Amino acid sequence: MKTYRIAVVEGDGIGPEVVRCALDILAEAQRLVSGFALDVVDAPAGAGTYLERGEALPATTLDACRAADAIFLGACGLPDVRYPDGTEIIPQVTLRIKLDLYAGLRPARRLAGIPIPLAGAPPIDFVVVRESTEGIFASLGGGIVLGDALATDTQVITRSGTERVVRAAFRLARRRSRPRPRVTCVDKANILRSFAFFRKVFDEVAAEFPDVASDHLYVDAAAMELVRRPERYDVLVMENLLGDILSDLAAALVGGLGVAPSADVGDEHAVFQPCHGTAPDIAGRGVANPLAAILSGVMLLDHLADAHDDPSPRAAARRIESAVASALAAGEAQTADVGGRASTAQAAGAIRKRLT
Repeated sequence: MKTYRIAVVEGDGIGPEVVRCALDILAEAQRLVSGFALDVVDAPAGAGTYLERGEALPATTLDACRAADAIFLGACGLPDVRYPDGTEIIPQVTLRIKLDLYAGLRPARRLAGIPIPLAGAPPIDFVVVRESTEGIFASLGGGIVLGDALATDTQVITRSGTERVVRAAFRLARRRSRPRPRVTCVDKANILRSFAFFRKVFDEVAAEFPDVASDHLYVDAAAMELVRRPERYDVLVMENLLGDILSDLAAALVGGLGVAPSADVGDEHAVFQPCHGTAPDIAGRGVANPLAAILSGVMLLDHLADAHDDPSPRAAARRIESAVASALAAGEAQTADVGGRASTAQAAGAIRKRLT
């Protein structure tokens, strides 16, 4: 039996609440499926850790994350806890940099029982793949302000960085096993040379995957088309800032950040976390939506299955998905943010009891 080590960063605000719900469900699903085990290791980080230890991402936590088969992360940071220079506590971004997590995966899948803003309830099921190490965010801490008249940030697009994230997008499209898998390049290649270069490299990599269709979409058109016809899209790959924006639009299409899971994946490490923030205004009240964390746990299991060619975690993932669907159909897992009345514990409990 294979044992997988999972480093858990509970984080701040509602982070610990939803992470503990997800871990409980992961543990129950693992108990029901033979062939693998999860060894959970506590890895403190975040604003609370900064207040206690004077550092947001201790070296021991980073070591634990590097040694783990996967990292499960709650939201980190609090608005009133900042570094002396006024910047926020964001260890999740530091992890992306330190562990070279270049592919940000932001799935958007409509769940029956969750109200969405679009008429007709189209069958939404696509993934935004966000390049997480380059783009305009490469200017993090390096922008220039001249006097009080001019500010600049530099966008960085490299061939190697683009090739690897585009290949990750095409491999993901293959794994999703859609009848007609497709990867869409989202850019602003008609205006900016850096995006024209991104598109050129995309087309070169697309030729390596003749079984997967490819096309292009300017980002402004993408924002419109994802609202007009979201069912047309499968996997969309893009620069960092574009992905940051469109992934939140994608979350809104399927019911909000409370139901939006995510992953940040590299060649050797992977982090799984809900897309939402720490929501300190509702922390401790027991009303946070645990679905995004639970579905991030599903992504974690699928990653273990893919990375280790092990069907057992995938079987556990499908059990959790089935339990989520059943609990939502019964109207028992909807928290207030999606029009329901369940508490955090009640929503998670309704899912757990349906694990079979």
